[in-house]
Amino acid sequence: MPPTAAVRLEAAGCVTAFGNAEATHAALLRGERALALAPVLGSDGGESVPLALAGGRSLDETAPPNWLPVLQALRATIPADDWGAANRPVFVTSSNFGVGSLYAFRRHGDPAHLPFGTPAGCVEWLARELGWGRNVTTVSHACVSAHLGLMLASRAIEAGLAERALVFTFDFISPFVTGGFHALKILNAGFPAPYADRPTGSIGLGDGAGFAVLGDRRGDFAIVAQSVHNEMHHFTANRADGAGFAACLEPLRTAAAGRRLWLKGHGTGTIEAGRLESAALAAAFPGAPLVSWKGSLGHTLGSCGLVELAVAAAALRSGRAPGTVGGVAPCFVPQVALEPFAINDCDAVLCASNAFGGAHGAFLLSHA
Repeated sequence: MPPTAAVRLEAAGCVTAFGNAEATHAALLRGERALALAPVLGSDGGESVPLALAGGRSLDETAPPNWLPVLQALRATIPADDWGAANRPVFVTSSNFGVGSLYAFRRHGDPAHLPFGTPAGCVEWLARELGWGRNVTTVSHACVSAHLGLMLASRAIEAGLAERALVFTFDFISPFVTGGFHALKILNAGFPAPYADRPTGSIGLGDGAGFAVLGDRRGDFAIVAQSVHNEMHHFTANRADGAGFAACLEPLRTAAAGRRLWLKGHGTGTIEAGRLESAALAAAFPGAPLVSWKGSLGHTLGSCGLVELAVAAAALRSGRAPGTVGGVAPCFVPQVALEPFAINDCDAVLCASNAFGGAHGAFLLSHA
């Protein structure tokens, strides 16, 4: 899909295991890691794996979900408007929605879990809880879900179908989610080391939620260009030549010509995808420092693009970008930044995310 025209980022915020975007940015600058070893199946036990939960909540599902208060607090920080009205659309993105509730019902048979178990039911319930109107669109495509929501919201503004748009994302881990990644062997007892050239890869999983308000007039930041690309190659793997990464980055390489960039990569801590991604970023943007924050926050799944956008905006405001927490030398490419660095002389940040099956999303965020 070709890049969109520029839109203003009027406001953005997120919640991670560290708290809001500013608290998360500060913790990352200090090199702190939110991930901690915990049983992969919650109260049902299993191997201890790196997880990062928001707000001290339990991994085990409750009815209603114990993550609702986290989203209600996040909703209170969104600029007030008639969200869900005809010209104020809401785009809800996630890769998991309430799937943990469906798993809990299948495990325990309690029908109290059922209203939250499907994407449609979960979003309908959430819209009522958060006070939105009926103009709500649900988007889900694994770990590029938030990127697709941003692109659809941008196109609605560009086409004159919306004056402002709200993109709202959430992914809260559950025994169903952690158990699935554990079965794939990429969630294991090891802590993630994004872009580290080491024999064995591992990821962490974390709670994440966020929002972005887009418009065409107000805001200190602009999303200058966006790009998505899907290789449609395999259920989980990318093409071995890395062509999918390059195809997604090419429109943004053109849009970034003449800019001084830093790069916020996907960087989960897996080996093959980390090598392919870092090589493609280094080829497209030679010398630009590259970071990933998933070694601290864990992978926030379909919400990572928007969670990390909010943290990147906090970095732009402060003039300092956190380094790759959890990363170790040697790295796949020399431009991986393991320590925080000044970004006052940078014009923009490129934020990239990648997903199962060779789906890719990226955008350029700059001062307006």
